[in-house]
Parts: sequence; C-alpha cells; structure tokens
Amino acid sequence: MESASNNQPLERLRQDYHESLQTFVASSKIFQVLDTVLPVNKSEPGVPATLYVLDSSFNPPTLAHLNIAKSALAQHADLSSVRLLLLLATQNADKPSRPALFEDRLVMMHLFAQDIRDALLQDRANNGSDAQKDQKDAPAIDIGVTKLPYFIDKAVAISASKVYPDSIEQILLTGYDTLVRIFDTKYYPPKCTLEPLSRFFNHHKLRVTFRPDDDWGGREDQELFLRNLAQGAREQEGGKREWAKRIELVEGKKPGEEAVSSTKARIAAINKDSSALEKLVTPSVSDWMITQRLYGSS
Repeated sequence: MESASNNQPLERLRQDYHESLQTFVASSKIFQVLDTVLPVNKSEPGVPATLYVLDSSFNPPTLAHLNIAKSALAQHADLSSVRLLLLLATQNADKPSRPALFEDRLVMMHLFAQDIRDALLQDRANNGSDAQKDQKDAPAIDIGVTKLPYFIDKAVAISASKVYPDSIEQILLTGYDTLVRIFDTKYYPPKCTLEPLSRFFNHHKLRVTFRPDDDWGGREDQELFLRNLAQGAREQEGGKREWAKRIELVEGKKPGEEAVSSTKARIAAINKDSSALEKLVTPSVSDWMITQRLYGSS
C-alpha cells in the first residue's frame, strides 16, 4: 500500500488498512510493511544503517511510546541514516481484536508516526537547527505487521524480508519488564536455554528503558540484572557475558513523573476524561480514539 498523504481522509486510510491486513492474513507472509510515513518533501526514504524496532500492541500508542522512540532517534545527527519500524503482532488477526480493532490501531500508528516525526523536527527547531534541511532528513517511519509472537523470530523475519539492507543493524526498543521476559528460559523450548538468543545478539541490540516500580524494583536492581549477565551469572542457562555489551539501559520517566500506559489511556477514554487522556496520548491519537469511540464500550 502506498503511503497515505496527510490529506487522505482517515476513514479511507482505515479501509485501506483493513484490506491490506486481510490480504496479509491470507498470505504466507510472516512480516510485511503496510505503510511508510516519509519525511516532509521527500518521495523516497534513504538507505538506513540502523533500524529501530518498536514492537507493541499500540492499544493505543502513548506518550511513553513517543518518548522511547524520540530519545532513540534523537541520538543521531543525521536522521536520514536511521529508520523506525512500528511493529504490530497480529497472530490472532483472523479474529476481531479487542478492545480496538487492528485497523484502528494501524490508523493510530500512522498518526503516531507523524507525531514522532513532528516532535523530532520541533526539538531540532527549538535547538536552532536548519528547519528546511531537517524536514527532508527526518527518518522514514514504517508501519509493519507480523504473525510471529517471539521477538527473536520477528528479527529473523524482518531481515529475511529484504525490505531493508542486509547490513542493517536492528535495535529493539523495549522496557525492562520485556527484557526480563526475553531472558526467561521458558520461552525457548524444547531445551529451555538462552542459546537461541545468540542469533539475535550476534547481529542486533536491545535499547531498554528503565521501569522502576514495585513490580520490577528500583534502578539499581535493574542495573544489577545487566551486571550479573556481564559477570557470567547466566552462563549455566546458555547466556553469554558479551551480550551485556549489546544491551543499553536508558532513562524512562523521571522521578516523580506519573506512569503512562495504554491501560491508563483506555480507562481515561472509557471515563471520557479528556484532561487525563491528553497527558497519556498525542492529540491526534486522542481525536481518533474519541471520534471512533474505540474504548467506550469496554
């Protein structure tokens, strides 16, 4: 599907996504890019060296997702050298998804991609950079779907798709809670060791946002996870010390800031609490949630 222009009615975009999704579900493909949000005034994306992958249910995409993506991309002086993939897993796409349909999530992902691009450009403009040059050099943002549930299989499928250069390095953007699950051996039958992670860490990286709370401990506890890995604490399970160098822990919400989550955004929508919703999602995503009453009957 060709990238939708900013003027294309969102209802039409939603229908396009519905049709593309049904074609994907019926096909033998396990990964596909459905859409690309391009930099302003650019008809083709550049050739990237780094692919950031934000894998989520996007139900809905939140300001926390925005900050994770923006902080990763903002590290690069030349944004045309990087690409962002917003990835939605649809292994149950043959059944209606709840509480928001997949096509509604894809519309929100499209709006969210535009919001990421605009936020990056605004930050650079605030720092006095050349706005006209930045408009052209902003990253292309892909909206993709996969039928696979596990991240290591998704990484292989992304590489095998040939959508991106063979040499590209994938960096998975995730939270500390997901890091813990990634290193849980129960997800790697039949041997239930961490050895299958080798194929990921041989080529790709993780960028992990701290998630200090009662469930996951404080920042020191989360740093200890990585330090233990580096010191060989997971070797008996097949975990390698050198993997610690392929994992970056980065700041999430600041101390005292309220946590942002998709669950909180859905509750705010159910309660028609617009003041709470504006602290959790971008205005464009909020408008779609409200006009489509996505979570009103949850």
